[in-house]
Amino acid sequence: MSGFARHRRSGHVIATFSGFEADLLRSLAGQLVELLRNEAAVPRNVEDTFEAMMDFSGPTSAPEDPVLARLFPTAYEHDDEAAAEFRRFTEGALRDGKADGAATIIDTLEDAGLPPELTEDGLMIDVEMEEPVAEAWLRSFTDLRLALATRLGVEEDDEDLWEAMPDDDPRVQAYDIYQWVGLLQETLVDALSE
Repeated sequence: MSGFARHRRSGHVIATFSGFEADLLRSLAGQLVELLRNEAAVPRNVEDTFEAMMDFSGPTSAPEDPVLARLFPTAYEHDDEAAAEFRRFTEGALRDGKADGAATIIDTLEDAGLPPELTEDGLMIDVEMEEPVAEAWLRSFTDLRLALATRLGVEEDDEDLWEAMPDDDPRVQAYDIYQWVGLLQETLVDALSE
């Protein structure tokens, strides 16, 4: 995978993934959607659009899951009441937005031809997307990296620790995925900047 680039004629953002890479991205995005939607404190099945926009019955306490706590940090660290109110008014919509962004990755890959189950060796998936879709991917890459970093315990400037780990440590493979998503994110930023 060489990363994302800008198509010269259409101006769209393009990339080619191996079937394995595309399936891995679909799996990561699916896990993020599941975490965001299954852990939501309030069901979001309001049918009336106006009523849905005015639904401020979201959670008032920080999520217990460390990944969700990282994705939805406390807004007012020294004011519990203000933090609870802010969370109540914002977290539901933020969760929905993040879940929709991750679902966009899945939809884009499947629209490009990624089958429900990989059975074909050598399968390549060409993805071409307009800027708004590419921006959704970019936001989701940030969420995926935060989720992976939180689960792995990645900290700033700890690259030497990861480099020193033996190859058979199961965390090394997950860290490689974290780094790969970072590479994708970086090339997507560059493509969007062209």
